[in-house]
Amino acid sequence: MKQLPETASVNAQVLSSLRAAVITGELAPGSLHSVQNLATQLGVSRTPVREALIKLAQQGMVRFERNRGVRILLTSLHDLEEVFALRLLLEPPAVRRAVTRLDGTQRRELRRMFAHMEKAAKADDEFTMFEHDRRFHRVLLEAAGNARLAAFVDGLRDMVLRRGVSTARESRSLDDIVAEHRAILDLIEAGDAEGAAKAMREHVRHTAELLIAQEAGADLGPGLAAVDIDLDWTEPGPDRD
Repeated sequence: MKQLPETASVNAQVLSSLRAAVITGELAPGSLHSVQNLATQLGVSRTPVREALIKLAQQGMVRFERNRGVRILLTSLHDLEEVFALRLLLEPPAVRRAVTRLDGTQRRELRRMFAHMEKAAKADDEFTMFEHDRRFHRVLLEAAGNARLAAFVDGLRDMVLRRGVSTARESRSLDDIVAEHRAILDLIEAGDAEGAAKAMREHVRHTAELLIAQEAGADLGPGLAAVDIDLDWTEPGPDRD
């Protein structure tokens, strides 16, 4: 991790740096670290590091261990199922609401993020594509008018990313992922709130099923990739999304 300058925004910089280090595996799952050691690596005081670690602990990314330091955690298959269940419950209805509330600036930002996703996919730049993918989702959730929901879902995405896996190249191509977002954007542009909500549900559900099955195979070994997941209960009822 690069050292950070002591500035007014140091807390945000420390949080971003530590989150990225966990997600990329620079801070390996299962490893134990002291607050002081991390602060030294970043070139800052202990206070912003501890505050950042508290936030990461709230997101399930690390765990404080008494008199030992902070442990980097690994997401289990059950955790992945819970994360995607929450996303399925929250994102589709938020998208439906967002379609009716998007202003011109937000629409332009969605188009810009999608264009960047397409460009990155063509360049086979997975990291950059997923950065714009993340922003695409965040813009939509913020447009729904609930900042806490947007931040919460963003944290759920971190819990998946810190496992260091994705469906890209394993279960589907970058172009496949872009195509799913194109379907969502087209429906948003058409003003079809119900259709956009349904497309988002299908996108998140498809990602969940591919990723959990893929990770079950990696964890359990060849021939043991079958895993029971239950996301059906998140499907809309007759009076709900």
